[in-house]
Amino acid sequence: MGVTESFIKRCIDIVGSSNVLTNESELKPLSHDEYPGEELSVIPSAAIRVGSEEEISSIVKLCAEENVPITVRGGGTGLSGACVPSPGGVVMLMERLNKVIDADKENQTITVEAGMTLRRLYEEVEKMGLFFPPHPGDEGAFVGGVVATNAGGARAVKYGTVKRFVIGLSVVLSDGSKIELGGKFIKSSTGYNLLDLMIGSEGTLGIITKVTFTLHPKPGDSKTLVIPFNNLEEAIDSVPHMLQTNIVPAAVEFVEHSVLKCVEKLLNKKWPAKEGTASLMVILDGRDEEDVMAQAEALSFILEDKGAIDILLAETKEKQEEVLQMRSMLYEALRPGVAEIFDITVPRSEIANHVKFVHSLERELGIQLPTYGHAADGNVHTHFMRRYIREDGSFGEEVQNWHELIEKVRLALFEDAKKRGGVISGEHGIGLAKKEYLKKMVDDKKLELMRAIKKVFDHRGILNPGKVI
Repeated sequence: MGVTESFIKRCIDIVGSSNVLTNESELKPLSHDEYPGEELSVIPSAAIRVGSEEEISSIVKLCAEENVPITVRGGGTGLSGACVPSPGGVVMLMERLNKVIDADKENQTITVEAGMTLRRLYEEVEKMGLFFPPHPGDEGAFVGGVVATNAGGARAVKYGTVKRFVIGLSVVLSDGSKIELGGKFIKSSTGYNLLDLMIGSEGTLGIITKVTFTLHPKPGDSKTLVIPFNNLEEAIDSVPHMLQTNIVPAAVEFVEHSVLKCVEKLLNKKWPAKEGTASLMVILDGRDEEDVMAQAEALSFILEDKGAIDILLAETKEKQEEVLQMRSMLYEALRPGVAEIFDITVPRSEIANHVKFVHSLERELGIQLPTYGHAADGNVHTHFMRRYIREDGSFGEEVQNWHELIEKVRLALFEDAKKRGGVISGEHGIGLAKKEYLKKMVDDKKLELMRAIKKVFDHRGILNPGKVI
């Protein structure tokens, strides 16, 4: 039982010798994801590159027979340790599964294999002249991983998370059998919704092999606004007033300028707003330029009334891409000094209060907790810094006793989220990083039901064991 020489030989028989990795130098990079803490790292006993649904099924049957845990790895871009291998287990690598199965303009759908990157998916959808709205962030993420975590991103306020666009899945179960869920149809009231159960399950219930997405027509035009405010609370307080209009922005992001200093240093670019201490970044899209400019004008009146210092419009595609790049690189810029990134979601009306609580923790503990996030859907990304950020965006000395302080901050933030009717993860998932805290934040009955579902789908416990619950 376990990963023996015989087991490896049988894996080679299934996928070929070049697709079975056993050297530590090859396995070490597969021991972790992008979670900043060093504690979430396990070197797998082997890694297997699968190239078809049949190969996946055969490997799963072998692992079930030998009681070997399987962790599926996509792009490795996650932030919760969901793809960290289980001790004594194997990693299933999906990069060979990267084909377009079906591009259907008539039904506005695309079916792709789970190992396709987001970047490639956007390119394929662009060829169809259509639009896939979700943009979770790192375009190196794999489609299967994006679905397995129900990733969100900036455009969730108008278009929803990835879940809203998944209408079909092919899944290999823990006994190696295959099931098809959903399809190209829009409606279904045909029994329990197993499709939605798989989305966000982090590889613990089945292995996603193919995904069918519904697509949208491309917006005729889009514009990006950068709106500086005197402080972050004022910026966030303005958001509910914006959303009470009949205008639905594609994205409303908030960011503190102290964080942007790090991005400016990394990219050697300047944020458009020179004044204030915080900004909103608002993306508007619509049928044509006239429509989008009318939206921008209407929102400008509201935002100026709520304390906006200025309304800056990034009109050209190049300027918009520069602003979006700076926003998307925030985590990368902070990463050298980050010990943990949080992914709390609260009701929109509670964002300002939660951020005020974050600032009170900073003052109480003498630490820095830079915060940015998705203002219109309540998703707040607070960062625990183990190194201080200097005024010029560089990193200074290490925070004394940060190892002790981080646990205090975790518990305080999670309790505050719960108190405000929120949750501890909006888009990154639970994985390993938040597993123990889920038990404290979710009542026993819900956990009991989750464990029962896991047992039905994976009674041997070989699919990504130890994650989520």
